[in-house]
Amino acid sequence: MLSKEVNDLLTQTDKGTPMGELFRHYWIPALLDRELPENDCPPVRVKLLGEHMVAFRDSDGRYGLIEEFCAHRRVSLWFGRNEESGLRCPYHGWKYDVTGQCIEIPSDPEKTIFRNSIKLQAYPLIKVGDVLWTFMGVNDKRPPDPTWEFATVSPEQTVTTKRFQESNWLQALEGGIDSGHVSWLHSNELERDPLFRGAKVNQYNLDDVTPVFDVSPSDGGLYIGVRRNVEEGKYYWRITQWVMPCFSMIPPRADHPQHGHFWVPIDDENCWTWSYDYHPERPLTAEERQACLDGKGVHAPVIPGTFFPVQNKGNDYLMDREAQKRGETYSGIAGFGIQDASLQESMGPIIDRSKENLVATDKGIVMTRNRLRNAVTELRDNDTMPPGREPEHQKVRSVSVILDPDQNYVEACRDHMIAAEGKMRTTV
Repeated sequence: MLSKEVNDLLTQTDKGTPMGELFRHYWIPALLDRELPENDCPPVRVKLLGEHMVAFRDSDGRYGLIEEFCAHRRVSLWFGRNEESGLRCPYHGWKYDVTGQCIEIPSDPEKTIFRNSIKLQAYPLIKVGDVLWTFMGVNDKRPPDPTWEFATVSPEQTVTTKRFQESNWLQALEGGIDSGHVSWLHSNELERDPLFRGAKVNQYNLDDVTPVFDVSPSDGGLYIGVRRNVEEGKYYWRITQWVMPCFSMIPPRADHPQHGHFWVPIDDENCWTWSYDYHPERPLTAEERQACLDGKGVHAPVIPGTFFPVQNKGNDYLMDREAQKRGETYSGIAGFGIQDASLQESMGPIIDRSKENLVATDKGIVMTRNRLRNAVTELRDNDTMPPGREPEHQKVRSVSVILDPDQNYVEACRDHMIAAEGKMRTTV
């Protein structure tokens, strides 16, 4: 359980809050590259960390992420005309470049220096993989560009999606790193979903529903090890990578693609759930890629033309009580991603963690909260840079492995948990 003060510290991310300032020390996903598909395409609304912005791609292919509202009369620049290397407000024609600088005021024919004094808040927007990333902090603390393996393999090896989630970012993250629920919530989905079925280890999840958690610090965050008993007295270990502040990588199953999430705050009560699938050794098959885009695996089907899930709070996630009763789905809700989201959203926008009753299998969640709390307070009080910003912190892999009882999972798998081009991954 957490006090209200600590809960607020970890969940509030607007500008000026301690956690909000921590997020502003990282590159975070802002848009899929296909949202800005060509030069001078329509601008896109973006809300991150409580800030309203618009993103656009100018005539020269440069990406911009600027404050949404025109400096003149505060009209939304989403209505703007993207033309001739700038975004023009349709109300009175004020025009801005990708840096937020006002470059034209048509009502000021003398072109006075007043125009030069007008500049909207702007943040860098760069393309790495199929994601456009932004850094919302100050320039002298800008980290190296993202080096996550899913974003740096060839385009044929990776696919990324995103969806809107009606909950605070932290409860989404905590759900994502909780391997214990797989044996229950997802039990009927393992052999149905094309991105999971056929893996021998699916049965391991079902046979041992009392896993043992062993959580260890990593340079960028935590190794969340989950141990289950298997044949001949050995242990099946699933080692999830959590990297500060909001990245996770789920252990692989057989030769299926690797997958994971980013949970990025929109505001204190909503977040973007980013989901990726990739394979470090081969291109994704056409069937695997389409399954991701169709919302299988850790992804979710979305309403065409939006990023809102088809199954959502407004329609009770299309729950089928008869399917639940017959045992077709454990919760009555279909799909890994929405099974998770439905329960995370059911807790309310922000959990009152003072009312929780945690147990041993919540060790990963407890240590994640502690790591976040320590990083936030060290940054706030001592200006200590948080972990997870450096390239070596991001070049990680999760692991699925069978070990002898006397083997320490961190030591046995340390090299396997480092990503490198051409390196075979460790999976069961």
